[in-house]
Amino acid sequence: MVGLGPADVPPSAAVKFVGAGAAACIADLLTFPLDTAKVRLQIQGEARAPAAAGNGSAVKYRGVFGTITTMVRTEGLRSLYSGLVAGLQRQMSFASVRIGLYDSVKQFYTRGSDHVGIGSRLLAGGTTGAMAVAFAQPTDVVKVRFQAQARSSGHARRYCSTIDAYKTIAKEEGIRGLWRGTAPNIVRNATVNCTELVTYDFIKDALLKSTPLTDNLPCHLVSAFGAGLCTTVIASPVDVVKTRFMNSSLGQYSSVLNCAANMMTKEGPLAFYKGFMPSFLRLGSWNVVMFVTYEQLKRAMMAANHNGSTIQ
Repeated sequence: MVGLGPADVPPSAAVKFVGAGAAACIADLLTFPLDTAKVRLQIQGEARAPAAAGNGSAVKYRGVFGTITTMVRTEGLRSLYSGLVAGLQRQMSFASVRIGLYDSVKQFYTRGSDHVGIGSRLLAGGTTGAMAVAFAQPTDVVKVRFQAQARSSGHARRYCSTIDAYKTIAKEEGIRGLWRGTAPNIVRNATVNCTELVTYDFIKDALLKSTPLTDNLPCHLVSAFGAGLCTTVIASPVDVVKTRFMNSSLGQYSSVLNCAANMMTKEGPLAFYKGFMPSFLRLGSWNVVMFVTYEQLKRAMMAANHNGSTIQ
């Protein structure tokens, strides 16, 4: 029996869930060095001694490619992928929830209506972003800790493996240590999710309605790039504070607000945009790879399911 073609049937929640996690992992593999450079630039200056505060030589990393070059020269090529295992664990859990469940939650808020307004999209993005953090915060903490630690001989490494990091943090800081920075991460993820998915949604809808583009690769590329740019501009301040707080030692900051206040007092407002260029390069390229891969994976899985269901 011949049924509907794969293009005529919307992808199931399971297809979106698995597809989002797999696409995010592929995007992370390709853009991880940019993310590591971003983290190094974001934490630069937080541990500087007062006496050295005005010393220009204390600045170790300059710019995206300068940071990557310095890391390769002083720590080796592997340093760019420090924390990759935790990063992939993070994407499989984070992206599967925040992206894979977005359409389902959006439909829940619209109660099946064909009209989807900005409010419903923002609610769905904020909800799945917060759900992802609640589900997988420890993976993000371990990823940031690994990316922040130097691999050179002059520095003692905090953790020797991903499993060791989970165990050491839980032992030294308690279970709460694995959930350090949950509040700013919820804010950051909800912000990123709303901006990223809602912007992608709107740009894609606008392109399909007002241009000759169809729901295919060029449309996905433009929508993903626009989403990456908007997300970086809006989410960078929250992302920097989140990274600083997650990487801080026990007692360094009394709260997230104290961390932000310290940054403003000691480093000025521009500190909240440290690592902006690698953030943009990473988010822009990550969005392009992830959304394009996600769209293709959904179609491939739907086609496979369709072919399997028509072989009777």
